[in-house]
Amino acid sequence: MNYQDAALVLAGHGSTLNSESSTPTYLHADEIRRRGVFAEVHECFWKEEPHFRDVLRQVDSKRIYVVPNFISEGYFTENVIPRELSLTGRITNNEEREIYYCDPVGVHSRMTEVLLGRAETVLEGATIDLAETCLFIAGHGTSQNQNSTKIIYHQVELIRARKLYGECQAFFMEQPPLMKDWPDLTAKKNVIVVPFFISDGLHSFEDIPVLLEISNDMKKEGFRNPTEIKGRRLWYATALGSEPLIADVILDQVKFFDEHYGSVSA
Repeated sequence: MNYQDAALVLAGHGSTLNSESSTPTYLHADEIRRRGVFAEVHECFWKEEPHFRDVLRQVDSKRIYVVPNFISEGYFTENVIPRELSLTGRITNNEEREIYYCDPVGVHSRMTEVLLGRAETVLEGATIDLAETCLFIAGHGTSQNQNSTKIIYHQVELIRARKLYGECQAFFMEQPPLMKDWPDLTAKKNVIVVPFFISDGLHSFEDIPVLLEISNDMKKEGFRNPTEIKGRRLWYATALGSEPLIADVILDQVKFFDEHYGSVSA
């Protein structure tokens, strides 16, 4: 890939409450800069500076690819980012520049490998009966946009088809099936939970451990895998966004855009 006349804008959520929220976006932007693929690489955020609405002022290139570093198509990718960047569709002509709006990171097919890799890593070599194991994929859930859960259910179906685990299920923070009900959702004696989130921020580091009843305060109490709880052994993984493979996923989304929406790369 060579986009020496183009810029990449990587759009993340960010947080005013947790400085770790923006870390994956910066990490992957730095890696793509290191590879020298684009003339420019810029980060922007909803909850941190530089903000979505300001980032295009920093870009000199006439061709700009925007990749949402978000886990799913939903409210932010379909409403907030297009509004804040004044995007009119997949391709936006703006003051003699063309802006190409790519698919979010989380909908890429390689995310299945990222998920399974996280599940394998968290076991840290433990020998368990996978037939007696339930892999839970943890999502946020929202009433604002049904697309936010669609990708998680899709990943569940893909993993079920591989028949690696006795069960694979989705559960959510804010809509059924709820995380807090996990003991009633599976009878398996081993449980692995992988948060389908970009960063280890407020939700994956604070809210989910409380809902699972594995820690009341991760910062003070910490957490050890596995935890014996309610007669089960539970392993809890970190969020997906720091996985090095995500940098390749971002570049794949740019390539996918060119192949399907007509931009011609240099």
